Amino acid sequence: MSEREPDKDPTSPAERPADEETYSLSDAIVDEVSNALAAEDPQRVRRIIEPLHYSDVADLVERLAPEDRDALLEIIKRDFDPEVLHELDEGIRDEIIKKLGLKNVAAAVREMDSDDAVSVFEELADDERKQLFAAIPAEDRAAIRDALTYPEDSAGRLMQRELVKVPPDWTVGETIDFMRRTADDEFENLPEVFYDIFVVSNEGKPLGAIPLSRLLRSRRQTPVPEIMETEMQLIPASMDQEEVAFLFRQRDLVSAPVVDEAGRLVGAITVDDVVDVIQKEHEEDFLGLGGVAGSDLRAPPLETAWRRSHWLFVTLINNIIAATVISQFEATIEQMVALAVLMPMVAAMGGNAGTQVVTVVVRGLATKELSLGNVVRVAVKEVGVGFINGVGFALLAGLLAAFWFENAALGAVLGGAMVFNMVWAGLAGTLIPMALIRFRVDPAIAAGPFLTTTTDVLGFFCFLGLATRFLLGG
Repeated sequence: MSEREPDKDPTSPAERPADEETYSLSDAIVDEVSNALAAEDPQRVRRIIEPLHYSDVADLVERLAPEDRDALLEIIKRDFDPEVLHELDEGIRDEIIKKLGLKNVAAAVREMDSDDAVSVFEELADDERKQLFAAIPAEDRAAIRDALTYPEDSAGRLMQRELVKVPPDWTVGETIDFMRRTADDEFENLPEVFYDIFVVSNEGKPLGAIPLSRLLRSRRQTPVPEIMETEMQLIPASMDQEEVAFLFRQRDLVSAPVVDEAGRLVGAITVDDVVDVIQKEHEEDFLGLGGVAGSDLRAPPLETAWRRSHWLFVTLINNIIAATVISQFEATIEQMVALAVLMPMVAAMGGNAGTQVVTVVVRGLATKELSLGNVVRVAVKEVGVGFINGVGFALLAGLLAAFWFENAALGAVLGGAMVFNMVWAGLAGTLIPMALIRFRVDPAIAAGPFLTTTTDVLGFFCFLGLATRFLLGG
């Protein structure tokens, strides 16, 4: 008779339902780690963390309180997974690098793929970068320095330099033997994960690409030119990463070769990096519309307040301009106080309608669905939408105002101003982002304040102007 197995802890990571571990870091695990750290039980901390994916460990580091974060790093410092650094938020990553120490960070960088290592270096201050450069091998140092010469957010920064390159006179068998022979050679830049083998000329220019699956299905004696794809999407190293993401999405790419100005193969971009870019760009656009930053959740209050003050300052200027317009109709408002009650309704409806248009237009620009070629058609459509909604809500608001203040003319003026403002919101919401693009300004950040200013000012001017003309005979 076998011995009874010890009771298992139902809250231990190994016994949790798979979905809790597979898809996200649960609150229960964060609480477990916090309790283990409070109890000063490093062995328990290691047991909890061991089965976690490196992205979940990065999540854990970000979600812990600063004092718990320091304690956790002391425990896992020696066995720190280098992939965790790449997954960390930029602000937290800088903090973690300082706490890990130069020796541990250098060891982590040596194990990283070149593209991930570059993402770590580009966040460092110049003095920290110099110290870390001195602590890594010369070969890695040269590759990272070369990557940092490319513009920020370019394909040159994003690409992985580890490639499988073969000459056009090889066979499938020679290619497979080469990969097996060099797989464990620390002096060969064979990537851990790759999708294509690139066939290059003597000058280093790409002639074709062979999907790994096709290579493995082919006979050993087959010459590589017979199975390579010559139709490749070559990506210039200077291309913006947003353009790279668009190409991958548009062409359903898994990987693509990157070439320098002379057309020589210098790296490759894989879909896992592009997913990160898509997420980053989407997040930047989303946060830009609100005038906030992704690091606001963890940044110190003073830093967050300073960053948000720019947006609030623009709002203040907008309100000053609107107040100046209103002050020109002071006599009108004094004669009919109801106007002061109804004014915000006109501005709010125009502002919200315009925000909807701006959101759609900014997304259209990001996905290349909107361009100068079809902007007129989109603008006409949005003006039509503004008119339809304007008429509908003008009838509703106008009837409400007429019954509320027992003044049908006031309801008609309110309705007329609302139609005008919502039509303008449709036109301005389309054209303002396009104009900002022409002046190389990010519409996700700047379109909102410009739009709000115009809908507020014109909405007040139209409403009070119509009231002065038709209600007071001015």
